[in-house]
Amino acid sequence: MNKMKIYEQAMCCETGLCGVGVNQELLRISTLINTLKNKGIEIQRFNLNSAPNEFVTNQKVNNAIMEKGIECLPIVVVDDEIIITGRYPSNEEVLEIFSLKEIDLNMKKPGSINLESCCCAEESESSCSLDDCCSNTKNCC
Repeated sequence: MNKMKIYEQAMCCETGLCGVGVNQELLRISTLINTLKNKGIEIQRFNLNSAPNEFVTNQKVNNAIMEKGIECLPIVVVDDEIIITGRYPSNEEVLEIFSLKEIDLNMKKPGSINLESCCCAEESESSCSLDDCCSNTKNCC
């Protein structure tokens, strides 16, 4: 089984899903990673702010940043090889990397997240955030 590591730019928190505006791409990748981890697939995320040593100890990532600058982040590494720079992998790419089918992720269509199905996507008095709801980490839905 492949192992994926994602090296991300400095963010205020581990997922970058805090604050007033929710970045849809960060929401998509966070939800996808949570789904994969729940299936036992090994994925690690490293934020430049909270895990700077990871960027130094991985020589390939360090070299990419030294050559191209932080604009090359996020960097996606699979089995110790850089496969993507400057963007997150699409859902379709992740399915291919891990030899999964759409049904394995309970996704209707790769590349989409159905926010309407999230209880927190609508205005609510719930204490759950959109990330909590969509990843179901607090059983909000």
